[in-house]
Amino acid sequence: MRMGKNESIEPGEASQRSSSSIANDVEIIGRISAVPTILQVVAQITGMRFTAVARVTERKWVACAVYDKIAFGLQPGGELVLESTICNEIRQHHQAVLFGHASQHSIFSTHPTPKLYGFESYASIPIFRSNGDFWGTLCAIDPLPAKLDDPTTLQTLELFAQLISSQLEIEESLQRSGSDLLDAQQAAKLRDQFIAVLGHDLRNPINAIGMSADVLGMSAGDVRTRTLIDGIKRSCRRMGALVNDILDFARGRLGSGIPVTLKEESALGSTLEHVISEVQTSYPARVFVTSIDVPYPVLCDVERLSQLFGNLLGNAAMHGLPDSPIVVTLRGDERKFEMEVANAGAIPADRMQQLFQPFYRSETGGKKEGLGLGLFIASEIATAHGSTLQVVSSPERGTRFSLRLDRSVRH
Repeated sequence: MRMGKNESIEPGEASQRSSSSIANDVEIIGRISAVPTILQVVAQITGMRFTAVARVTERKWVACAVYDKIAFGLQPGGELVLESTICNEIRQHHQAVLFGHASQHSIFSTHPTPKLYGFESYASIPIFRSNGDFWGTLCAIDPLPAKLDDPTTLQTLELFAQLISSQLEIEESLQRSGSDLLDAQQAAKLRDQFIAVLGHDLRNPINAIGMSADVLGMSAGDVRTRTLIDGIKRSCRRMGALVNDILDFARGRLGSGIPVTLKEESALGSTLEHVISEVQTSYPARVFVTSIDVPYPVLCDVERLSQLFGNLLGNAAMHGLPDSPIVVTLRGDERKFEMEVANAGAIPADRMQQLFQPFYRSETGGKKEGLGLGLFIASEIATAHGSTLQVVSSPERGTRFSLRLDRSVRH
């Protein structure tokens, strides 16, 4: 609001209003359920272990949301001295800043901020309001160097910054209109809009980059160029998989569950056998022992059931004891279809309750890949089929995931 000629605000009053406004921004960001997901994805994409959404004004740098795996120590509402941050410079020039190795950088090797806070890699993307005003930053840091020269990294982070901005304004609009009074139809519309933004604004650019890499690969002559193009393709596939997981998470937690289309599938056994082959290609050192007997058609969504099955196989390959086989059993009759995936190795009892929670990743061995959404999505797919994904685990018998569908139909 612009002040008239005769209006004035005392410095102390202006400071109070600014602090109140920032506290409100912190509260609003805290209500946006997509923000923790975005921060975890930014950490996955950049390889940096501290990510944050920061409100940056002419006087303050305030953390609104934080994902911290390096014990940096900031919590939502925590502040840094504005003049000590690179975000203050971004506030002035409105340009993103990314570098992967500060001590070897032509500019940032002598910049005081990396030395002050002890980081080597850094990324900060400005967040703008729809009217073009600067609001804050989406940022990430790590004391270790990171590889940030992938051409898709900056574009993806900018898309996330735009998504945060749009969700921020939606939340502000809800706050003004009384979000507690929204009826179920309005809330469902907002959820659908959020999922549509994720699907369109994230998947489409990734697909475009992948197709462009394919075209470039056809004319690439030297080994170095082909290697770079292959790296772009791998990054696109990985980012595409992450986005698909985010979409399924959004549908499962923000919508009415993961949608399925149930049809009689007469070739389910061979389809799932193909899934085993694909997973085995990704884990060539693992041995799979399979028993497949599905003579009757099964009423299911074959693509979603294959996704569930692939997540279970990948989980077993990643976390099971490497010297023991993964035992897969698929069987069916006129009344039911059963799926079992078993591996040696036990899940600690205190972690069993967390297995199907989103973003849960085991800390006891195995590679930490993805977002920790695999078992959550598998469980949601089982629920969409009217069933429940079961797990039993003990040191003596290992770990076994099982699914039973009681809607098998006679051919």
